[in-house]
Amino acid sequence: MVSTTKKPYLGMTGTKLNAWVSVACITAMTLFGYDQGVFGGIIVTDDFLRQMGYPDADLQGTIVSLYDIGCFTGAMATFAFGEYFGRKKSLIIGVIVMSIGAILQAAATNVPMMIVARLITGVGNGVNTATAPVWQSETTKASLKGKLIVLGMIMNIAGFSLSNWMTYGFSFLSGSISWRFPIAFQLVFSVIMLATIPWLPESPRWLLAHGYEKEGVTVLAALEGEGTSIDDKHILAEKEEILEAVRIEREQRPPLKDILRGRTGNTGMVKRFLLGAGTQWMQQLVGINVTSYYLPLVLQNSVGLSNNLSRLLAACNSVSYLVFSFAGLLFIERAGRRKLMIYGAAGQAVCYMFISAFLSQGGEKYGAAATAFFFLYYVFFGICWQGVPWLYPVEINSLNMRTMGAALATGSNCISNYVVVQATPPGIENLGWKFYLIWMAFNAAFVPLIYLVYPETSNRHLEDVDRLYRENEGMVWVFRNKRRYRRSVRRGIRVWTMI
Repeated sequence: MVSTTKKPYLGMTGTKLNAWVSVACITAMTLFGYDQGVFGGIIVTDDFLRQMGYPDADLQGTIVSLYDIGCFTGAMATFAFGEYFGRKKSLIIGVIVMSIGAILQAAATNVPMMIVARLITGVGNGVNTATAPVWQSETTKASLKGKLIVLGMIMNIAGFSLSNWMTYGFSFLSGSISWRFPIAFQLVFSVIMLATIPWLPESPRWLLAHGYEKEGVTVLAALEGEGTSIDDKHILAEKEEILEAVRIEREQRPPLKDILRGRTGNTGMVKRFLLGAGTQWMQQLVGINVTSYYLPLVLQNSVGLSNNLSRLLAACNSVSYLVFSFAGLLFIERAGRRKLMIYGAAGQAVCYMFISAFLSQGGEKYGAAATAFFFLYYVFFGICWQGVPWLYPVEINSLNMRTMGAALATGSNCISNYVVVQATPPGIENLGWKFYLIWMAFNAAFVPLIYLVYPETSNRHLEDVDRLYRENEGMVWVFRNKRRYRRSVRRGIRVWTMI
């Protein structure tokens, strides 16, 4: 008699199953990138400006930036409820909410409707971006974790690039289709996510942490590959490692009021929260969304280029950005998180220094030189800063606090993004070339900050960082021995070596 028992995950295991989890997570980040870039081309579209009553610089900033307030709200909702719902349910909720917002944006007829739609879209995106990196990291082998999350951020850039070319292509059409269709195109990504997430496995770490031991071990075996049994020694060892990390964390996890007061014992919880959230604050304050959201506007108003040429250069720049971001895959594990952030911030500071200097001179020749340094800035950011701030909060926070830590980091990204995006149109209008000196100063300040306080997290299991903080209670300064921590095995016992 033939068995009719339905195999889970469409019969997939191992690499194929890991790949489909990555497809779902990477699609979430691609949608994020598309949504970041699409309004850069729309905000200079004649029909959109007419439909919205020709908003001034301050109102333009408000329309664009309130999306980030929605993102912050979604991230904080994940902080509060994400651990209860789990990774899959949280993502499904986020996709549905974001889709509702995209439909309302595409149908908007006035500024209030557009603002409400942008807020709703942002809420969904905040949930998605707070959850997807956690889900992916918790279902991925340690040796691939960094590369896959950076690949997700590369596809974020691919979404950004697609949105630039989409708005450029539709700029040649007249009427509302020139901006409504590019907004509505977000729904393609929503369909992909809703078609994949429901049949994929929940995070095995989340399942084990919430008492679903049988389900958690089954997922661990499925992710390992064909022929792996739930009774295999390495699967049981990994289960015990996760459960041990959960047990220790629960024994030492303080109440919320103690966390807020900094009373977290030897877990380093508050420091780890701050380090993770700090990477997201830094990612925004290095000035990326001065140009990601507004590059056509920047090239048009600061450099003095035509509308068509500004759009074309922004689209070309997005391709350059995408190509160089692939270098991040080569360096994310080899160079580590610290070096990428340090070298990237230094290079970006130099770029903004030259941008300010050339724009201060005026004229076509100096405008072309400034444009070249905008392009070079994206090279540094794509290689060094695009992926690390999304990966680091997942790696630095403990298992039970990982959802909260990632949500807090995403919330930090959103609220700092709001500040930058709100400030940019009036900043360009009122300060001119001096506006770019602000971002030069931030980049320069982050170089010593990262060197002094950020430990390396590359090439280790998520549970090993818990052990690092337990064994180095009170650790703040990490620069004396460069503090690049490497997980090694000696006589079957994990230890930490400082190099």
